This record gives sequence, C-alpha cells and structure tokens, in this order.
Amino acid sequence: MTRADAFSDREVAMCIVARMIEDGRTYWAAGGGTPLYSVLLGQKLYAPNAQYVTEDGVVAPEPLLPFEPMMTMVASRAVHHALYWGTMNTAGFHAQLGHMDYGILNTLQIDQHGNINSTVLGEYGPGSRRFGGPGGADTIAACCWRTIVITDQIRRKFVKQVDFISSPGFLDGTPGARERAGLPADTGPWRVVTPWAVYDYLDRRLRLIGRVPWVTVDEILAECEWKPLVADDVEVLEPPTEEEVSLLRTELDVRGQTTDAAGSWITWDGAKYVRA
Repeated sequence: MTRADAFSDREVAMCIVARMIEDGRTYWAAGGGTPLYSVLLGQKLYAPNAQYVTEDGVVAPEPLLPFEPMMTMVASRAVHHALYWGTMNTAGFHAQLGHMDYGILNTLQIDQHGNINSTVLGEYGPGSRRFGGPGGADTIAACCWRTIVITDQIRRKFVKQVDFISSPGFLDGTPGARERAGLPADTGPWRVVTPWAVYDYLDRRLRLIGRVPWVTVDEILAECEWKPLVADDVEVLEPPTEEEVSLLRTELDVRGQTTDAAGSWITWDGAKYVRA
C-alpha cells in the first residue's frame, strides 16, 4: 500500500482501528461514526469475514454505501440484507451469551482503569453539563469479551477518575472488581485508540504502547490529566495509506461527516509528516 500524503485526525484513528479488525470475529459497533466506519474499513481491506452488529441490534448487514447523512442506524441503507433485524436487547442477550468478541465505543471521558463517561461532565445535578448518555454502550462495555474505545487525545478526556461511570471498565482497578459487580469473567477493556496513540492495559491500568510518527511521547502525556503507564518500547505506528483514506472518502463517508470533524490535518512535506 502507498503512504497517504494528507489526512485528518479522525482518519488516523479509524485506520488504526481498521487494522485491528480480525477475520471471523464479531464486532458490536456503538452508534455510527468512527466505530462503524472503522469496522467497515477493516472488512473491506483486511478482514472480509469479520461481522458486525449495529448498536440497535441488526446482525450482519450488507449496508448500501455510502450512508445518507447520519443514517448509520435505524435506516434502510444501514440494515440492507441483514441476517437478522433485532433490538438493542437482542444484541445484549447475544453478548451475555459470549457471542460478541469485540465492542467498539466512543466516549467523552476515560479514566486510568478504563471506565467510560458519556453522560455528564461535572458533579451530577444542577449546573452539570448533561449529554445523551451511553445508549447500548453500557452493555457493550459490560459483556463483550474485549472493548476498543476511540476518542480524541485531549487532556479533559483522559482523566484520573471519570465524573460519572456510564459504561464499566475495570471499575476501581482491583482484581475481580468487574466480577464482584456481576459482570462476566475475563471481559473488559482492551485498547484505547486516539489520533495520536494506542493504549492497552497492564494490571488493569491504562498504558501507552504506540504513537504516530508526528507526535512525541511527551506531547501525548501532556494531553493526559494524569500520567498513564508507558511501555518500555513505544511502537511507532504506520500512517494511513492512500488505499485506506480513498475508501473512507469515496465509499464510506463521502460527505465527510466523520472524517472532516474537529481536529488537525496532517500532511507530508517531502521529508516528514507535519500537523497543520
């Protein structure tokens, strides 16, 4: 594949997640936007036998692409030729039975133990800033074997403790915390992906393991409210390819609703990548 010469922050994150998609695995993609486009990109380029379930419970669709604006769920183009049209509860039951290998989510905040907040900023109550809430993300984070979170590398999003737990990570970070809360054993957070970095978990704590070549480890850590663990050898990630960004722009998100969202553009100046 050919190195891309220009791309957006959001395209970087989606390309990173697309390369994580595995053949023969099932993905429960929250909402639309980056989770769903990442799965579709991975299917097209790397894992044609991967399957996904939409957040509202449609199993293994063959979507008519591109989608209409924002119509990535509860719409005819999104559920075309699906194996099964269920509900969010249907998808949750399948996850409880162990049939969902991965869940992919967005989030407002994530903390050191992988807990997710998509409900409220500040102390819950008068004066706080309320958002739409998790929808099916709480069940995705609770019951899928592994959870991938896509978010922006911004200090206010990477906090020591989320303001509100909308979807569970490793809770208080102690061994067995998820199981004591009634969640299935051996499930939980697996990766966090941003336009700058990839994180995993070591002893239920977030750890930086990869960075893009145009950002340093120190720059990444500066955009964390608290300092996560850092791997001894932080991998330098491959940038997006022309094939990846072309598919995103010409077949998946042709109106740029997700790929052109807030963030920087990165360009190749002939010697290195630079942020606009």
